[in-house]
Amino acid sequence: MRHTLLLLLAVLAFPLAVMAGGDVTFTASAPDVVAVGDQFRLTYTLTTKKVRDFRAPSIKGFDVLMGPSRSEQSSVQYVNGKMSATSSITFTYILMANTEGEHTIQGATCMADGQEMTSNALHIKVLPADKEASSGAGQGGGTASRASSGTAVSNNDLFITATANKTTVYEQEALLLTYRIYTLVDLRGFENVKMPDFKGFHSQEVDLPNDRKWHLEHYNGRNYQTTVYRQFVLFPQQAGKLTIDSARFDASVARAAEVSDPFEAFFNGGSNYVEVKKTLITPTVTINVNALPAGKPADFSGGVGEFNISSELNNQELKAGEALTLKVVISGTGNLKLISTPEAGMPEDFETYDPKTENKFRLTSDGLSGSQVIEYLAIPRNAGSYKIAPIQFSYFDLKSKQYKTLSTEAYTVQVAKGDGTTTQPVANYANKEDLRVLNQDIRFIKQNAVDLSPRGDYFFGSLKHWLCYLVPFLLFAVYVLLRRKQIAANANVTKMRTKKANKVAVKRMKEAGKLMAAGNQAAFYDEVMRALWGYISDKLSIPLSRLSKDNVSEELRQHGVDEALTAEFLEALNQCEFARFAPGDPGQVMDQIYTASVDVISKMEGSIK
Repeated sequence: MRHTLLLLLAVLAFPLAVMAGGDVTFTASAPDVVAVGDQFRLTYTLTTKKVRDFRAPSIKGFDVLMGPSRSEQSSVQYVNGKMSATSSITFTYILMANTEGEHTIQGATCMADGQEMTSNALHIKVLPADKEASSGAGQGGGTASRASSGTAVSNNDLFITATANKTTVYEQEALLLTYRIYTLVDLRGFENVKMPDFKGFHSQEVDLPNDRKWHLEHYNGRNYQTTVYRQFVLFPQQAGKLTIDSARFDASVARAAEVSDPFEAFFNGGSNYVEVKKTLITPTVTINVNALPAGKPADFSGGVGEFNISSELNNQELKAGEALTLKVVISGTGNLKLISTPEAGMPEDFETYDPKTENKFRLTSDGLSGSQVIEYLAIPRNAGSYKIAPIQFSYFDLKSKQYKTLSTEAYTVQVAKGDGTTTQPVANYANKEDLRVLNQDIRFIKQNAVDLSPRGDYFFGSLKHWLCYLVPFLLFAVYVLLRRKQIAANANVTKMRTKKANKVAVKRMKEAGKLMAAGNQAAFYDEVMRALWGYISDKLSIPLSRLSKDNVSEELRQHGVDEALTAEFLEALNQCEFARFAPGDPGQVMDQIYTASVDVISKMEGSIK
């Protein structure tokens, strides 16, 4: 039996060795940013096992504490019935940063599958040592180990900055406002966030990825874990000194507390975690807004930035009554959304309509970048040769600090005599095919048509006359009966929806449990959020679109839920929203959120009346 198994393994190993072939890669990896005194791994990985003569480069600016150590990895996968195998060899060094600055580690070399290969080079930024770091700080700097002792959270352990990339701008010139988190502690989330109203600015928020990345940054002598929390592009609407008010963040932090019970201390590593509340207030930001210079052109559009203009006419030879479209594209970067639409220079004999505008731009730190497409529709009523004057577009150029006027080209249109039909524009026009002929839509008045009635034949008092009163009354009575049945049916649906709320929530939490076991963080948090919001929506019979954290508390109070349970429910929502990009152990955080969500749904089931 043993020999049979060995033979079977040998047969399986042969195709695996064949399929393992392919392009060989040689990759070096290490952290992008470390601090003086930090220990970290430098690895070189080759996707083959046929390796010899590995030679590491000269490593300057770092102490080599260990290495190279060699390890081998192999894996087999079955995808759609097809088997594939991969194998690799990794050479690992343990380094310690000893000199701050920018350092480059050149590529290593080796012979792999009979050919000489060189890995990629690495660029590592070494930050100064933390001024309060302990001499025993572990690998990666250990930001939590450098926080102040005890359960309190100081203003140096956790804070949020509000910074503008420009503090002196012109009216309508875009500036980027960034809120950045700096932390040395285990930040779990924000229970409440109150942003300023940006009075005096037109604001647009920048879409940031859900999985925000944290990195190390040296700030005021300390090395913090930091990430961008929110960003806004602001367009000042008036000149003078404008103040951006403070933002408020009510944070929740997990801090380690000493445990007096020796048995509990043994199983918990000598400490236990307690939740600490911390209110963070950002400083105000003052922006100096300069008024636009004097001498604005008469056709000034309000645009501030850098722009170009182009135009295109769909037809320069047509018949009277046919439509033509002039397309104008204003492109560039600036306050594209706030500029006014320029007037088209159509001849007086043309029938013109309101232009249609389509915005095609994206938000950047310099404002809106892209284009605004404007379509002007006109219909010539008489034959002849006509000239369409150029369209003027004036704006304030930020580079030259001057007003500039751009023009489209002029067009000459030859209009031939029409066939006698008239046209009328319809919605969403783009060309003459989008028009309908009126004499096909409206019937003409018939002439010489006589329809006489016998003398003494009156409508008043006839059967038709009384039916005109009776039929609407009967229809109204039928409508009332059907409406009552519909209201009763809706009430039953609401009742059934309320009864099934817990069942639906349990089903969603089971699915979240599967995602947690699979380690799919993003899908897990989405499913838990759907379970929490969906349960409260079904239970209170309120559409999701009308629910928010601000009104959930009031709705639950009206249904007899005490304030402590309401606060616990809102806390579960806040933890779930923040956990996906908060530092810490992902598995432990997902397990805590899953347990808290199941517990609060169970408590809520017996409390809502």
